[in-house]
Amino acid sequence: MDIPHDLIVLERAAEEQRARLAGLDGEEFDVQHRAWQEAAQAAQAAITDHATVSGQSAEAVESEVKRAVRRTEEDPAE
Repeated sequence: MDIPHDLIVLERAAEEQRARLAGLDGEEFDVQHRAWQEAAQAAQAAITDHATVSGQSAEAVESEVKRAVRRTEEDPAE
């Protein structure tokens, strides 16, 4: 399955927002949680759109996107 780069970028951005939640509490946590939710919703909407256009299941596309994000994060050349 060929995953568009923009889907990987959106998923990575959502994961980065999620990671920023660590150690926060109160208002800071609430603000960051909203940022994470917005980023995750944008990634999910793009995945769903791609799945619809490509005729694939959203679950399959999401799985491939997450796998691609993990591969790029593990790449020692980056």
